[in-house]
Amino acid sequence: MRTPLLFSALVVASCGLVYELVAGTLASYLLGDSVTQFSTIIGAYLFAMGIGSWLSRYIETSLIDHFVRIEIVLGLLGGFSAAILFLIFNEVSQFRVALYALVSLIGILVGLEIPLLLRILQGEYGLADLVARVLAADYVGALIASLLFPLILVPRLGLIRTCFLFGLLNVAVAWLLLVRTSALRLARTHRLAAATAMMALAAGFAYAEDIMSISEEGQYPGQAVFAKWTPYQRVVVTREADDIRLFLNGNLQFSSRDEYRYHEALVHPLMAEVGQARRVLVLGGGDGLAVREILKYPSVESITLVDLDPEVTSLFSRTPFLSALNGGSLHSDKVHVINADAFVWLQSEHDRFDAVIVDFPDPSNYSIGKLFSLTFYKRLSAVLAVNGWAVIQSTSPYVARKAFWCVENTVQAAGLTAAAYHVFVPSFGEWGFVLAGHAPFNIPTALPEGLRYLTPAVMRQMFAFPPDMERVPTDINRLDNQVLVRYFESEWGRYQAE
Repeated sequence: MRTPLLFSALVVASCGLVYELVAGTLASYLLGDSVTQFSTIIGAYLFAMGIGSWLSRYIETSLIDHFVRIEIVLGLLGGFSAAILFLIFNEVSQFRVALYALVSLIGILVGLEIPLLLRILQGEYGLADLVARVLAADYVGALIASLLFPLILVPRLGLIRTCFLFGLLNVAVAWLLLVRTSALRLARTHRLAAATAMMALAAGFAYAEDIMSISEEGQYPGQAVFAKWTPYQRVVVTREADDIRLFLNGNLQFSSRDEYRYHEALVHPLMAEVGQARRVLVLGGGDGLAVREILKYPSVESITLVDLDPEVTSLFSRTPFLSALNGGSLHSDKVHVINADAFVWLQSEHDRFDAVIVDFPDPSNYSIGKLFSLTFYKRLSAVLAVNGWAVIQSTSPYVARKAFWCVENTVQAAGLTAAAYHVFVPSFGEWGFVLAGHAPFNIPTALPEGLRYLTPAVMRQMFAFPPDMERVPTDINRLDNQVLVRYFESEWGRYQAE
């Protein structure tokens, strides 16, 4: 009896932590602002666990029976939690209420487990030995879960399937006790409930991708032709008639109908000003679309592409219809792909580049916000040639005016000269960029032939801002304040609520 119950402590600790991690990750994915979501989810979860521990005092008899019931109910509730939250996200107006209600229920059930285990085992060990053994198993289980979650579970199984797997483990604990214990009063009923729960969870595990597809049907246009959780993000590619779109964590990255406007505006003002750029660095831009534009300059000898997610760079190099979009740019002998965190990579890079294209997603969370920080731009300055230029994707100056000008102000605070401009992209609306260099920027008068949108006349207009997008004062985005993320969340939140 001792061994199954001590093993149960390890398993239930792993399950409890995984449910907490899934809730925090899912909330960050759906609601943004990862620090706020994880902080409030963890706080609510721990508070609910405290309630569960306090309520355990009212369970006075049939302790093993109650523990088995809790494991079955927790397995079902925790196992189906991610699926439920994804399915209701677009269907309910008060999603946060449902999220925290579910987190609280799971937390209360998890809070009941350890107190009951301690009381069940109190006749088997002395008090000191009992507490040491149960808590040690609990902490080891938490360690195992915390390592497995980011390294194996999310990238290989995804959030929904991970929850179903650990729901099965919870119910397996109940089943183990049913098999090893003869003191249960309702063993047959419990076995039937456990068997039914395991079948339901196994079915959910098998159909997890279908559940995710159903939840995303109203979120994306057209048909999802690729969808996958990677260790870093949710990657979805959709197709509707001749329009191919890429979404990262639910946010549109490009539409094939008008991406040429964005990428011509991103690349050519910089490259034309540099003139004979030989060595080019691209940070982000794993889709290869910016690289396609850079390769239009014969002077370019090498392009170093640093993108965090190998799944994205692989997808856009090996998938024929996506490789066709970027003109096979990622297969060019001039291109060297490095899958790494650009923030860390820049710190150890000592080469200089004539041109740097910074094409990260919008600063919607703190892990991306660091890539728009004063520290990052100082590192960027260190790899920029004396006569070189960098350009930074800087969100919409119309929707997120303070966020946009915060990028320019932060670039200037890093000791670089900044020049802001904007372009209209139908899929995005008004979109902005900031140039950064060691000298004043002169608007080029010549461009490569064959561009679909950009001309010298159009380019001159891009550097003029109307009154509703003019400069506004902002704070500097530093690593220890991440004010840019707060600007971005506030401004885009208001816009989307209208």
